[in-house]
Amino acid sequence: MVGTGELCGAIAEGFAAADAEVVIVGRNAEKAEARIARIAAAGGRPWFRGAEVASRAELEALLGAILGRSGRVDVVVNGAGINSATPFFDISEDEFDRIVRVNLKGVFLGCQVFGRHLVEAGHGRSIINIGSMSGVLPLSRVFTYAATKGAVHNLSLNLAREWAPSRVRVNVIVPGFFPAEQNRKVLTPDRVASIIGHTPMGRFGEAKELIGAALLLASDAAGSFITGEELIVDGGYHVVTI
Repeated sequence: MVGTGELCGAIAEGFAAADAEVVIVGRNAEKAEARIARIAAAGGRPWFRGAEVASRAELEALLGAILGRSGRVDVVVNGAGINSATPFFDISEDEFDRIVRVNLKGVFLGCQVFGRHLVEAGHGRSIINIGSMSGVLPLSRVFTYAATKGAVHNLSLNLAREWAPSRVRVNVIVPGFFPAEQNRKVLTPDRVASIIGHTPMGRFGEAKELIGAALLLASDAAGSFITGEELIVDGGYHVVTI
């Protein structure tokens, strides 16, 4: 299960190329259909289900639909996210609540609904939450977003400990700077220059460069003893100090 955004869409393509049946979940059917067409053209088996990630009822209906069609769930990717560049003193309660609802509540409920199924099913498998560099290091201009991602990291590590006896692994992929719909509004020319100057590889990431990390964390063959990991994919951004 992955989303309709650019990063999770690339992960969906990677899973499909590895012969997984992929369920793309989101609210934008048009974007989903475009991604499904690309995956299907490459020989994949994708399908779309509309759902609001912050609604328990819709996520429970989604789980039922997946089980009815495919019989099981093996890997869950929680990647829905929205952002804002509003200065701190100008952040309204409505904006704060909207970002928290998608970025944190959506992951919380996704883990609750699908995590319960995985734990009770008894066959283990993997939950991958999409974190952020702002959940590891304090980054300017994205105050509410960063707070939600820090919470996602904490929740993921806590659940990794809780569910390890049930062989349900919970990990976080931590993208560095990848241009995507939710962050383009904050990528001003001065910020771009700062990011590139701080990244040893000297460029932004490409969405397809998250695929390997996702396959590693999803795979029983490669990742069966990996849980509670925050896997950073950032071109070296986090190691630069001076």
